[in-house]
Amino acid sequence: MKTHHYIFFTTVLFIVLFYDQNVGLNLGIITVIYSTLTFFRTPVKNRTPTFFFLLITSLLSAAAFAWYGDFPSFLAVVSSVVLLGYRSRNRRMKILLLIPVIVTNCSTFLCRFFSFDKWLPKRKIPGFWQKMFAFIFIPLLLIAVFFGVYSAGSDHFANLFTNIELDINFWQLIVITALGLFVAFNYWNYVVEKTIYKTNSILNNDFNERDKILKPTYSFFDLDTERMSGVISLLALNILLIFFIITYNYEQFFETVKSPSRLSQETHERVNVVIISIVMAIFVIMFYFKSSFNFDPKAGSMKILAKIWIFLNAVLVISALVKNSEYIENYGFTYKRLGVYAFLILSLIGLVMTFIKIHLRKRNTFLFNTMTWYVYGTVLVCSYINWGGIITSQNMKRKDFVLSYYETTINFNEKQLLEYAEKRHDEKLKQEILNKVKPQHEEKTLSKILYYQTVK
Repeated sequence: MKTHHYIFFTTVLFIVLFYDQNVGLNLGIITVIYSTLTFFRTPVKNRTPTFFFLLITSLLSAAAFAWYGDFPSFLAVVSSVVLLGYRSRNRRMKILLLIPVIVTNCSTFLCRFFSFDKWLPKRKIPGFWQKMFAFIFIPLLLIAVFFGVYSAGSDHFANLFTNIELDINFWQLIVITALGLFVAFNYWNYVVEKTIYKTNSILNNDFNERDKILKPTYSFFDLDTERMSGVISLLALNILLIFFIITYNYEQFFETVKSPSRLSQETHERVNVVIISIVMAIFVIMFYFKSSFNFDPKAGSMKILAKIWIFLNAVLVISALVKNSEYIENYGFTYKRLGVYAFLILSLIGLVMTFIKIHLRKRNTFLFNTMTWYVYGTVLVCSYINWGGIITSQNMKRKDFVLSYYETTINFNEKQLLEYAEKRHDEKLKQEILNKVKPQHEEKTLSKILYYQTVK
């Protein structure tokens, strides 16, 4: 199959799966098909370990969306499939360039689509597909568009066709067709501009020989002055951070116990401060170790101070993790408290990557390239696991379990609530949950969310 075959086939498939349907099982199905077709279309040389990893995550994300149908699983599906398509054609392109590629292709879609000579096969005598496209597809598309316009502008014109019983929503069909064609065309026929290709070399993880030449960052500093500035700054920041860690831990673990609402507010404020502090710390280190200082034989003390600062920041993160664990133990699980874990763990990983950057003399782009993959991994974890079920099942064991909160705020916990109702012989609660699930059982097959089909 050639590019135009993939575009037309997946467009028709999109129409069949999504016309007159809600988003549900159909998105999972089309994701599996896109992923499978991508595998067969990808040259063997581009089937790298990263490609196979993305192929597996795309299939798992498709299953996750078919099961849950929520925003995290949708984000996982989109990011996985887009990354898979990107890596299938560009095995050495950095992940950071994916967003510019998407923006460029989406904004130039119309121009590229109507440049038929560039993506349709060239033949002196039109073949079958060219004739189908010219004689059927284009006329039908134009008729459908103008029929909708004229019907909206004239009731008499619209009434001419009232006796023709075609149970077709033309406007929906046009929108679905346009969306399916937009997705298929940009996926199978995207382009990478030359300027973006040139930028790829700038985003390498390792320094080149020219970067290793010792020179000051700014013309008004000499190398010795800038080096000493770094030593003084990092020494002062280490001392300041030691005092902050002491006061921070005293406030968290030794001050008088406060009300749950006040404690919750202060915990989130302190976690925010920790995360901001870590991000700023990483940027400071990136500033001092962006080029020649990585190879300066006289910068040993500066590197030691930077590593100590990384270690102290890690202590700060661990303190926040311990406090969040204590908070959960006392007041139970919530989405926010689990989110705090995610952000703090990402912060800790960022510090580890910063240590590796200094120790192995990597460029600053190493951090961005690496952390982007960890953020993507976090999205996958969030989409694959039923956090609502975990939160409810754990908090059901607590004496302060507030049923109304879990009925209205927590998602995908119907099985746990039914179990809770069975244990307490609460028929009213059981009926409320079943009534909530009933509309999902009545959805059309392609619109179903599989999780609710397992709630009996």
